[in-house]
Amino acid sequence: MNKMIVSNLAYRPLRSIISVLAVAIEVTLILLIVGFALGMLNDNKSRQKGLGADVMVRPPGSSNFNAFTAAPVSLKVGDLLRRQPHVVAVAPVVLQTTNTLELLYGIDLPTFESLGGPMRYLKGGPFHAPYEMLVDEYYATTNRVRIGDPVNVLNHDFRVCGIIPQGRGSRRYIPLATMQDLIGAGNKASMFYVKLDDPENANAAVQQLKTVLEGYNIMSIGEWLSAMSADNIPMLSKFIAVVIGIAVVIGFIVIFQSMYTAVMERTREIGILKSLGASKLYIVRAILRETLVLALAGIIVGIVISMIAARVIKFRMPTLPVDFTYVWMIRATIIAIAGSIVGAIYPAFKAAQKDPIDALAYE
Repeated sequence: MNKMIVSNLAYRPLRSIISVLAVAIEVTLILLIVGFALGMLNDNKSRQKGLGADVMVRPPGSSNFNAFTAAPVSLKVGDLLRRQPHVVAVAPVVLQTTNTLELLYGIDLPTFESLGGPMRYLKGGPFHAPYEMLVDEYYATTNRVRIGDPVNVLNHDFRVCGIIPQGRGSRRYIPLATMQDLIGAGNKASMFYVKLDDPENANAAVQQLKTVLEGYNIMSIGEWLSAMSADNIPMLSKFIAVVIGIAVVIGFIVIFQSMYTAVMERTREIGILKSLGASKLYIVRAILRETLVLALAGIIVGIVISMIAARVIKFRMPTLPVDFTYVWMIRATIIAIAGSIVGAIYPAFKAAQKDPIDALAYE
């Protein structure tokens, strides 16, 4: 049977290649889109962890996502936080989403550095004027930005004064006062990062702060990191489900069309097999095994394409991380095989139902 399957695939090489590529596209679509989603999520988590804070204090009614476009909390809340037990540093931050859906940080540099230590500058130095900006190395590389270059954001030009290592909150920072003036939020902040005397006191500190600031969204960084998973973000999980659905439909249609055409072309061959004693199960198994060979070849090609694409993306656009996991590789493999088998079931059973006399007479 194996020799017959290989011969059948080699007899129509173009159709076999198209089927393999269809499955490869299915696998690549799943891995790259999911990789983008997980990469952006994990990158955001690592940058939040790199701030050095232990607790996040956000205004009442806010979600766990830092997609703020306003600064509704008075800076006086920071003074209240500094008087609480275990609190050693408080940094107010104004967050603003840019037109590229990037989160821009407005920071007071001294209090921001009190969280995770002094900024390390790869080039340049700190703010010395209101319209200066710090960028991380990934942003500078991707956008070919150097010290002294102008960067337009929020309809204003900022001069790049320093380039810092990536992994500390945002990719771009401007002075807190400048951000407040630009969005009309004087003496206000979007949220506060709190550093404790000991990270082990985070849960106790959160409970204490909730009694002082009733209704505020307060949680430890560890709790926030645990909550930031694809399964806990409804829109992200739905997006991934839609992508998988589209990929499965692509693979199903192409495999169905390929195997159905193959069955129609091999009507006479099927008749010969049945006249020689081949059972219906034998015919079904032959078609499904041929489909499985195409699916496995497509999966391998898809994984290779995804790996190459991820490396190219990382080289050209460091700010767009792509994370591959063995779990999603296994899931993509199962999804591709299942979709291919489902697409081949009807052609396989149609082949098995052919009457050997009619099949032998087929031209």
